[in-house]
Amino acid sequence: MLKKILIIFTSLLLFVSCSSDYDKRLKISATTWIGYIPLFYAKEKGWLDPLNIKLLHVSSLAENMYLYHAGNSDAYVGTQYEYGILSHEVDSLKPIMMFDRSNGGDIVMSNMSIEELLKSTTEIDAYLELDSINNTLLKDFLSKHKLEDKSINYVNRDQSEIEQLHASTKPTVVVTYIPYNLALEKQGFKEIASTKESLDLIVVDAMFTKTEIFNEHSKQFIELKKLVDKSVDAIQRDPKEVYEMVKPYILDMSYEDFKHSLSDIVWINKDVSNELKERLSETNFPTRDLI
Repeated sequence: MLKKILIIFTSLLLFVSCSSDYDKRLKISATTWIGYIPLFYAKEKGWLDPLNIKLLHVSSLAENMYLYHAGNSDAYVGTQYEYGILSHEVDSLKPIMMFDRSNGGDIVMSNMSIEELLKSTTEIDAYLELDSINNTLLKDFLSKHKLEDKSINYVNRDQSEIEQLHASTKPTVVVTYIPYNLALEKQGFKEIASTKESLDLIVVDAMFTKTEIFNEHSKQFIELKKLVDKSVDAIQRDPKEVYEMVKPYILDMSYEDFKHSLSDIVWINKDVSNELKERLSETNFPTRDLI
C-alpha cells in the first residue's frame, strides 16, 4: 500500500513539475509572410497550446514592432531592419531563432518600367511601410537604378492597405512582399525588382526577444524551435497539406501561388552558413545566441 502511495505521489510531482515549465503564457506576434508559415501551421495543428504559447496575427511589420515595443507581446518575428531599430530602444534584445532568407519574396512593383521611371519628369508616388525593411529596399532600389534624385512622394501604408491600390497613370512604385504582391499584380502593377535579382540587399527573418524573457521562457522557446523545424519539414514534404491548414492566414493565395512563393525564400532554420553569419555580423546582427 505504501509503495502505491509513493508511486502516485511521485507521479503527481512529475506532473506538477512538467506543467510548471509552461505555466506562463508566452505571446509571440507574427505577420502574414511566407517565411512565418511554420508558426501558423504549428498553431493550426494544436502544437502551441500544450506549450502555453499564444500566436498573435498582425497585418504589418511596423504594427508587429510597435506591438512588441508596447509590451503586448513577449517576442516577435521580423527582419534585421526592425531589430536594428528596436535594439537601440530595448535593452538585451537579441535574435534567438532563424526562419528564412528572402530570395525574391521582397518585391518592388510599379505601373512603369525602370526606363520609364528614369525618363519621367513627374513626381513618383512610393507606397511602403516606412518603419520596416521596405524602407531599406526602396533606398537600395533607388540608388541602384539612379533614381535617388527623382522627386519621391513617400506614402506610408501597411500592406493590407497597399494591396488595395490600382495602377493609374501617375508614376508609382510599391514595396511589398508575398503574398500581398498577388493582389497588386491583378490591379496592374508589375514586378521590377526583388531580393532574388536586381537588389543587393540580404533580408533574413528571425524571432527576437529580450535576454530576461528568453531565460524565463527558455523551455518553451526550445520546444518551439523543435516545432518550427518540424513544420518546415512538413512544408517541404507535403506543401499541399500545409497549405490547407494555413489558408486562413494567407489571404486569397492559391495553392499554385503558395508553392511558387516557397521558391522565393531559403529556409535557414537549421543551418546558417558562415558566409551569411559574417554578412549579418557586418550589420551588427548577432548570431551567437541562436537556438
